[in-house]
Amino acid sequence: MDERLRVGLVGGGPWARSVHAPGLADHPGTTLTAVWTRRPEAARELADAHDAAVADTFDELLGRVDAVSFAVPPATQAELAILAAKAGKHVILEKPIAPDVVAAERLADAVTEAGVASLVMLTLRYSVETRDWLRAVGEAGGWTGGNARWLSGALLAGVYSGSPWRHDGGALADVGPHVFDLLDAALGRIVRVAGAHRTADDLVHVIFEHENDVTSSASLSMRVPVRPTVAEFAVYGQHGYRALNRKPGGGAAESYTALLDDFAAMIATGTRAHSCDVRRGLHLQRILDEVREAVYHA
Repeated sequence: MDERLRVGLVGGGPWARSVHAPGLADHPGTTLTAVWTRRPEAARELADAHDAAVADTFDELLGRVDAVSFAVPPATQAELAILAAKAGKHVILEKPIAPDVVAAERLADAVTEAGVASLVMLTLRYSVETRDWLRAVGEAGGWTGGNARWLSGALLAGVYSGSPWRHDGGALADVGPHVFDLLDAALGRIVRVAGAHRTADDLVHVIFEHENDVTSSASLSMRVPVRPTVAEFAVYGQHGYRALNRKPGGGAAESYTALLDDFAAMIATGTRAHSCDVRRGLHLQRILDEVREAVYHA
């Protein structure tokens, strides 16, 4: 790109401070132009740290930028991202993209109708290790099953333990999209939730049916006292067993840089389809809502 993309950041929490803001400020294709949050003091602190402006209102932010990056709870994101898309702004979305399927469909439709670029921050999907693993798995084929485990103590202590939306949504809302996305990408489209169970302390087990008679299982919790986080994925079939482990620290900064590489390229070339665009977010929202239905209304 001849000029750096002007990006506004919505949100001032730990994830915005540690990943979004430095990523946007340091990337050669973007500049962190303005910050807006519903807490002016948080916006000021974050903007001052990265030489960005503070927007007094969301509308003011939209008037200053070409794109908006969201680091806010799902319900807030869906509401504001629809307005951003309708204003012709490209969007970087967190997962899950909305609180439910209805809101996710409205957001996906708004992005499509506006013709803007969109990417969802599915952290693992942008890492080199994951891309290489998925490529090798896809080239080999012949997989009949798979499993995943994502276990952490993030809601017991640490920077995210005070997050209300994470406590409300639990592991399903926060890490579920990551887990479901990789199983789906590795083994084929998930077509049905065959079973699901959630314990009182938020340990969730799910069984999926994929297209082509493939099955997989997942276990996830954010209330297990382990460090570092256990995030393991595996597929098995006629070519044996292929595993992928999330590296300690998660590599969020590197993944966000890779996301911005793709985002800037999409905008420069007029490309709107991507394996992690808003339609992917909608597909994952549908899976998430089906799992919730199975867990809470069995």
